[in-house]
Amino acid sequence: MKKLFISTLTAMTLSMIASPTPAAAGNPLTEPSKAPFGAVPFNLITPIDYENAVMQGIREQNNEIKAITDLAEAPSFENTIVALDRSGSLLTRATLALSNVEHAVGDTVLMNIMAKVTPVLSEHSADIMLNDALWKRVKQVYDNRQSRTDLTPEDQRLISETYLNFVESGASLEGSDRDKYKALNKELSDLSLRFAQNITNGMKDPSRQLWLEASQLGGLPESIVAAARQDAKDALEAQGKQDNGSLYLFTVFAPSYSPFMKYSSERDLREKLYRLYNSRNIGGEFDNTQILKDIANVRLEMAKLLGFENFAQYQLQRTMVGSQKAMEDFLDQLNKAYTPAMKAEMKEIEEFAQKTEGSDFRLMPWDYSYWSDRLKNERYAFSDEDMKPYFELNHTIKGVFGLAEKLYGYKFKENKNIPVYHPDVKAYEVYDGKKLMGLLYADFYYRPGKAPGAWMTEFRPESKDDKGNKEIPIISIVCNFSKPVGNNAVLLNPYEVETFLHEFGHALHGLSADTKYSSLSGTNVYHDFVELFSQFNENYLTEKQFLDGFAKHYKTGKPMPQELIDKFIRASQYGAAYACMRQLGFGYLDKAYYTITEPLRASADIEEFEKNAQNPVRVFDAVEGCMTSPSFGHIFSGGYASGYYGYKWAEMLDADAFAAFKEHGIFDKNTARKFQKMLRSGGTVPPMDLYIEFRGKKPTVDALMERDGIRR
Repeated sequence: MKKLFISTLTAMTLSMIASPTPAAAGNPLTEPSKAPFGAVPFNLITPIDYENAVMQGIREQNNEIKAITDLAEAPSFENTIVALDRSGSLLTRATLALSNVEHAVGDTVLMNIMAKVTPVLSEHSADIMLNDALWKRVKQVYDNRQSRTDLTPEDQRLISETYLNFVESGASLEGSDRDKYKALNKELSDLSLRFAQNITNGMKDPSRQLWLEASQLGGLPESIVAAARQDAKDALEAQGKQDNGSLYLFTVFAPSYSPFMKYSSERDLREKLYRLYNSRNIGGEFDNTQILKDIANVRLEMAKLLGFENFAQYQLQRTMVGSQKAMEDFLDQLNKAYTPAMKAEMKEIEEFAQKTEGSDFRLMPWDYSYWSDRLKNERYAFSDEDMKPYFELNHTIKGVFGLAEKLYGYKFKENKNIPVYHPDVKAYEVYDGKKLMGLLYADFYYRPGKAPGAWMTEFRPESKDDKGNKEIPIISIVCNFSKPVGNNAVLLNPYEVETFLHEFGHALHGLSADTKYSSLSGTNVYHDFVELFSQFNENYLTEKQFLDGFAKHYKTGKPMPQELIDKFIRASQYGAAYACMRQLGFGYLDKAYYTITEPLRASADIEEFEKNAQNPVRVFDAVEGCMTSPSFGHIFSGGYASGYYGYKWAEMLDADAFAAFKEHGIFDKNTARKFQKMLRSGGTVPPMDLYIEFRGKKPTVDALMERDGIRR
């Protein structure tokens, strides 16, 4: 668990320096919330309130840290470790609110505030972790931890994790090395935020749009055409231009890009949009090519200061996988297992396309989605569109929430009195029996400015005080589903439902938290363990016993037939090898950047670097001018630096875990109780210990390969 005790600092991307702003009186973020259950009073907050609350939070935490270091009493678990864990409550509240809303809304004013406050936050974090007096107290408690026989395992875990957080943040460094580490940390904060905001702004760049006429819409389903027409209308109105009803807009945002690449019969347009998508942040105003080199180099330098050969060695200390070699062995094991099946898949798709396009046709990356989908349709008579009528959004919400009720007894009750940060957002009270366990915000629809993709986050982590009184967590899930057009129903494709199930799994991890200390609660676990709970939920997408509860045709009310589910399973297995190799491509790229032992030169050719990194798992030849690296936010501005392997690792875990449910019943209460213990435990127990207690053994790739239809 690579986590600072100012938990929000690791959740936020980082930025340019600014001077603290005095807090204004009557700030809704600095006063006790009068909203239901102490929720964030979004209806009362102005942008400047976020900035002022962050600055006041920094001052308050500085005073709390000074109170710890000024103590005359000898360092103890209570007066040092616990006091540190509970410091910064205002700062946590303010920074979580700011960073989460900025990411979900994409407001320029909030983005500028983020750019102002984040370097101050980064410096504040470094000041705490490099506070020599505080470090000496933490170290003394750690050195004497075995003498405290009255401490619980969770208490002891907090001591160990606190100590390691300090060590890995440079606290054990001395003299000029400390100053250097602090400067590097500040530089990394600036680079990371610039990288992230370039991605967001690059997605909105008008040059990344494809304006089409009706004659260019061949193959596109009616729902996609309607959405593109609405996007064109909205964009023209925003520009003050007249809309004559003849134009259709497609963008590099997922709800537009993905279906176009899958259904458009216009190969030249697929190629054009592919190149627009995969050349983002290369040159121009939002260029990330030099920034990513700088990020990789700064992380390398920080790792070397701490005594490691490369950043991967540093980053993989506290993980389930355990080491750089184990991570590399895991990726190579999957590469060896899935490559033959991937090659067979690609050969089959190309030969299928040649029946239409001629024997000279060669499958290119902008062809894969289109031709693989057509082959699925022919072989399995299956199309994603066939499932959409059964996944009306409101019914799907009830079904996905209902999964938590079937497994754990949780119930969800919408509360319209809880303030939300955007009219699209719904707020729910979440109950375990009659006990309120948390609040959940659900933000489903795409809107301009909103960051792409889907994610779960928290506005308040769970914790307990000395008397056992619980502060309930406030969790949020954010997606980018298409908004309804007129009175039309919102119908999700199976992969959007899968995304919903995924983020809901993360939400359950945060909502289920039942720990004493916020820094060990919920999703504050090792990064290659956290995806287990999200990906586990995805398994239910193909279980008729689950689907029968909600997946009914939005017009006829008939349940989804087993035949359609079986076709989806077979079709999903068909593309499993390609999907795995695509993920391995990201994993190998991540590995390449963070196993360097010498800095990348300013003149380094990133396109060539990326090509060489991905050659062992390459599906298609590299396309000139197209790269992943400049928009690879997961490893340059997110939390997956030297950790992208974790997605496949978590797939291994979730397949192995679901196998236990398949053995006893997918809603088996006893198995669910054991799984729920992992959800509740957060980071209080080493994850491999938790998993072995649940499963009775270490995980293997066997269940994953079986699910994917891969033979050894």
